[in-house]
Amino acid sequence: LAGAPRSVGASAGWSGAERRTVAGTPLRSSSSSAAFVGTRRRAAIASSSSSTSATALSMATTGPLACRPIGIGSAAPSTVVTNVDLESVVETNDEWIRTRTGISERRLLVAPKKKVDDEESEGEGGDDGETEAEEEEEKAETIRDLAVRAARSALDMSGVDPLDIDLVICATSSPDDMFGDAPSVAAALGCKEAFAYDITAACSGFLFSTVTAGQFLHNSGNSLKNALVIGADALSRWVDWDDRNSCILFGDGAGAMVLTADEDGTTGVLGGSSHSNGEGYEDLKCCYRGEPRLVKTPGDGTTLTKGSYNSLDMNGKEVYKFATREVPRVLKEGLEAADMTADDVDWLLLHQANIRIMEVVAKRLGIPMEKVITNLSKYGNTSAASIPLALDEAVRSGQVKKGDVIACAGFGAGLSGGPPSSDGDELNEGKKMRMEDVRRKRMGEEMDESRSKN
Repeated sequence: LAGAPRSVGASAGWSGAERRTVAGTPLRSSSSSAAFVGTRRRAAIASSSSSTSATALSMATTGPLACRPIGIGSAAPSTVVTNVDLESVVETNDEWIRTRTGISERRLLVAPKKKVDDEESEGEGGDDGETEAEEEEEKAETIRDLAVRAARSALDMSGVDPLDIDLVICATSSPDDMFGDAPSVAAALGCKEAFAYDITAACSGFLFSTVTAGQFLHNSGNSLKNALVIGADALSRWVDWDDRNSCILFGDGAGAMVLTADEDGTTGVLGGSSHSNGEGYEDLKCCYRGEPRLVKTPGDGTTLTKGSYNSLDMNGKEVYKFATREVPRVLKEGLEAADMTADDVDWLLLHQANIRIMEVVAKRLGIPMEKVITNLSKYGNTSAASIPLALDEAVRSGQVKKGDVIACAGFGAGLSGGPPSSDGDELNEGKKMRMEDVRRKRMGEEMDESRSKN
């Protein structure tokens, strides 16, 4: 089981061996990237770290971590908006969108609908009764609902009881609760013994969260055995729906993965490298705006701001340049570190942002498109949900089989940790957030058996 997230400002690639997964050290900064490396043999040192810097780019590495994925799940909203539907929203057409992005439709969270109940009531004067309409909101899907559904699916595949989950991390840049969705998601799942928190890293969030969970599970100084990692985003909330260059790209969704510690000492996370560079802040962001609000303190009062944010702002062309140049390079570095080449790869799974990026990256790696896993056409860019959503479909459909080697890379969103963007245009050359991680993983027997049962 392996996957890569499509994010706005981050990229990652994974490669792993049987019952092994690759991850790395997460960096929280305006711009970041990670490369996770898998090796055919266990490292002499169980865990190591170092950091270097080259110009504005910083890097940190991590050694193998003893954990592996044993369950995967995903969920998407019920509302489907096609390219044809968008023709009545902005100046565009289905062919233009498909040929430039590879997207045909996307799933979107919608606002609650009004439910009207007619009740007859008598007038005050005893005249004929008149009808009064009472409106009540029907409950609508939320990003939290999707996170819960995806997590339940992953738990079912893993066979792990919710009470046995020790840690829940929710990667999201668009939570229902600004203070964090993870605790309420954990409660809804019945993970009563777990501590839970959110990580905000846009499209790279799922990758960062997986690495963080892996480090917790690897640490022999604690009692953590199982972790639940969720990637859930609804960037439709922050897209400018009058901007045809961005509104066509994004969709909403959630994905989740269950990780378990290997008590026998088997290395699951084989190694990793993370990079960060905050200088690309202006190229991809979703910034706080705030509306002036006067608080009538003594004298002239105090003008504060009432919270609000601008729409997602992305320099697509620069991101595209970054992704097509840097993703192949970092994947090659990761494969070399794993003592592998592109010839060893059975499947290439890239962040689902733009089909043109996938084609260019695959070509530069010498991997045919027949080996590229993609569900972009159905979902668009789902930010932190991109990796697990694509991976879940590949595992459950039987496309990914036991023993397959999957090289994964995520790239894009969140240079400043804000909502991501996902076209094929994101990240400026040396300035944007990049997260690359390569992991080689062969699916463990637990995952294969669980999938068969499902």
